[in-house]
Amino acid sequence: MSELAAIKDAARRAAFARRKAAHDVPGPAPAARLSEVLAGYRGVPLAGYMAIRTEIDPLPAMEEAAAHGPVGVPVIMAKDAPLKFSRWTPGCEMKDGPFGARIPKIDDYLTPQILIVPLVAFDRAGGRLGYGGGFYDRTLEGLRACGPVLAIGFAYGGQEADGLPLEPTDQPLDMIVTESEVIELG
Repeated sequence: MSELAAIKDAARRAAFARRKAAHDVPGPAPAARLSEVLAGYRGVPLAGYMAIRTEIDPLPAMEEAAAHGPVGVPVIMAKDAPLKFSRWTPGCEMKDGPFGARIPKIDDYLTPQILIVPLVAFDRAGGRLGYGGGFYDRTLEGLRACGPVLAIGFAYGGQEADGLPLEPTDQPLDMIVTESEVIELG
């Protein structure tokens, strides 16, 4: 394991512990601020995610957005490939996807202009530490090469960290939404 990989691994372990602690604290509607942000983008194709483990859950905001425009969820196509996004609607039939995330049973791919991005840790400069597979970095790089894309990191405030071990290939977030604030960047 390289030195940077070891540093990232240690940062992820610490971040997972902070995320679990934040997840275990009961609070009112953690997706409410995300819903407020998305209300300004009604009808714009977006992609959310189906929360796994202790991730903050964007589902209520996705349900609201689906009443106004297309919503997709990520589908992992291959280990080193960008994500694709399959159209999701509230109550649609789902199946198990890779890594335990649920995906729509019927593939109907769309290209989002807004991505709600899960993460392990974030900083106030828009840095994001993910799970280590590079899926969102590859995906954002490809989407941004074709036009504007708004990458919204969605996390508990407790996932904030200073000094994230970032690499040149790491794609920055444009905005971060937590259960208590909206951090606009750039």
